[in-house]
Amino acid sequence: MNKPPMLTAQEALDHLLAHAKPVHESELVTTQAALGRVLAGDIASQVDVPPLDNTSMDGYAVRCTDILSSGTILKVTQRIPAGSMGLQLQPGTAARIFTGAPIPAGADAVVMQEDCSAVEGQADHIQINSVPKLGQWIRRRGEDLSASKTALHAGMILRPQELGVAASAGLTHLNVKRRIKVAAFFTGDELALPGEPLKPGGIYNSNRDTLLACLRSLGCDATDLGIVPDRLDATREALRKASKEHDLIITSGGVSVGEEDHIKPAVTAEGRLDLWQIAIKPGKPLAFGAVRKSDSSADGEAWFIGLPGNPVSSFVTFLLFVRPFILKLAGRNDLFPPSYQMRADFDWLKADRRNEFLRAKVNSNGGLDVFPNQSSGVLTSASWGDGLIDCPAGQTFKAGALVKYIPFSALLS
Repeated sequence: MNKPPMLTAQEALDHLLAHAKPVHESELVTTQAALGRVLAGDIASQVDVPPLDNTSMDGYAVRCTDILSSGTILKVTQRIPAGSMGLQLQPGTAARIFTGAPIPAGADAVVMQEDCSAVEGQADHIQINSVPKLGQWIRRRGEDLSASKTALHAGMILRPQELGVAASAGLTHLNVKRRIKVAAFFTGDELALPGEPLKPGGIYNSNRDTLLACLRSLGCDATDLGIVPDRLDATREALRKASKEHDLIITSGGVSVGEEDHIKPAVTAEGRLDLWQIAIKPGKPLAFGAVRKSDSSADGEAWFIGLPGNPVSSFVTFLLFVRPFILKLAGRNDLFPPSYQMRADFDWLKADRRNEFLRAKVNSNGGLDVFPNQSSGVLTSASWGDGLIDCPAGQTFKAGALVKYIPFSALLS
């Protein structure tokens, strides 16, 4: 029997995202508690920012018509620190003014103090040593935000700078999407947790710490259901438990077709499943489906994604497929990471029939080096690297070629 053709990475991703629907629930939290959350709706500024024309420099507020040449001397009639209001500026006078202070009526420019000098014997006068331009060093009312205009948009991930914008707009609380709830378990009788003794043929479970950290880096509520024995009944029980109160279940391992790989029959019994072969390296096997909610009080299904067991394959397929799926569930509008054309400082001369994702690192010359061992079992390649090179199927290149580079920093947020 002929095997079905492998899916491309784009075909698999399109299929996943076609099924992901953003959660509807949201909650109101304080601005201070909103870091890393997803904004549920557009928000408008309550005020103009800045609320008045103000100066961006320490110096002197002046009228441009009073200063037609360098060296003009003006009388200083008032002092305006930030947080106070000045008086109408009369012709032929200047106002000492400090950064952030409102521009007094009548003034139309600010001369910074470095362009001014004291007048000997006249403490209340100042010499202007440059001819100002209209509006110089003045920040206009509302140039940052306008009252009633949108300040932040739905679907934005709230970083420190967005929280600063919200605060400047006068907002104390923000309506954010609820966190995505993900349950994770790991299959394999050979697995042990760090700190436990290794039995013959055993290995420590690195995928647990890697994937749970990935989930939390995306702002998920992640539930660790631990290591599940390689038995069909144990796998089905883990799926039933995981379906309760979770939006997504992810597993690592058990998605091949061996006698000890029970994910396919277990998910099929508890819900529905597609098992894909994806033309990527590292990676290839990926399972996608859904598990019926086992809680009788709950309706619907929990999504299921089964990742391969090799540590680099599990990590890379999470970044390429699970991450955008979760971001769409969370209501984010930035599903895809930025990529950059960068110079490869190495030869890649053996083409693969699959789309390869090479662990690479930016070097001191602004180019990319590649980890010498690209095996799917060598997790240190991902720790050494700071991103992935997306190398299309059948492609080779020599040092100096431009390649598509995706930094890990963009894939883990």
